[in-house]
Amino acid sequence: MTKITFNDGMKIYWDHPIEMDDGLILRADIYCPERVGKYPVIMTYGVYGKWLDFRDGYKPQWDIMVDKFPEVMANSSCKYQNWEVVDPERWVPDGYVCVRIDSRGAGRSPGYLDPFSPRETKDFYNCIEWAAQQEWSNGKIGLNGISYYAINQWQVAELQPPNLAAMCIWEGAHDLYREWAYHGGIYCTYGGNWYKGRCIPRQNGLGVNGYKARINGDYVSGPLTLSNEELGYNRTNMNRDMSSNKLVTDQYWQERIPDFSKITVPVLSAANWGGAITSFSR
Repeated sequence: MTKITFNDGMKIYWDHPIEMDDGLILRADIYCPERVGKYPVIMTYGVYGKWLDFRDGYKPQWDIMVDKFPEVMANSSCKYQNWEVVDPERWVPDGYVCVRIDSRGAGRSPGYLDPFSPRETKDFYNCIEWAAQQEWSNGKIGLNGISYYAINQWQVAELQPPNLAAMCIWEGAHDLYREWAYHGGIYCTYGGNWYKGRCIPRQNGLGVNGYKARINGDYVSGPLTLSNEELGYNRTNMNRDMSSNKLVTDQYWQERIPDFSKITVPVLSAANWGGAITSFSR
């Protein structure tokens, strides 16, 4: 059941259910202005756990950020800060609704964990169209996120959700074969390491063996606690998937590389020039 609270000038729906076309229920947190109305929506959908506090999941990065850019702490309690998504305390006062959704098999959402798969992209499409019909929405859904939350924007935009209004894409690869897995045709282990270090520790079903949320004391990857065997059954092996599909013409890659000619909404895209992090902690 959805819990609704009024905190820090926002009306917040916690763990709100969104039903997919196959009957599976995804879970979302929705941050709304307290005043009743219809507002534009900023949405993120992904694997990193919507209840995982930035400081718990990524403490070294948090410490560096607040040391070098202390203004981050101004005008926000930062208690709703998540990795690579917008801070609702900064956007809701300006008349936006912020929606965070745990993707299939991640965080509070059950199901089979398979990042960037066609099923995951279809779920994202469904979430966009669902949000457009809600009482707090004006029907215009914008996407904004970094890295993973940028890559899947390209993918869902190819499907042309009718209510997708715009995208803000930060450091988001488009061609997962050339830019992610096979640099110059040479296999790169980054994707498999990312999946092992960033996705599996947030898989749904970890329950008491996963992170505990600062925001409410509940479990980021709960409520159920599954066995290791059950967890393994509920997720793909990304390193195996990528290494066994060696050609860009393989169906695996063709299903994951969107056609730019089908992306018609306004886009702000930013990239960086730097090195990939090759080691991950829980």
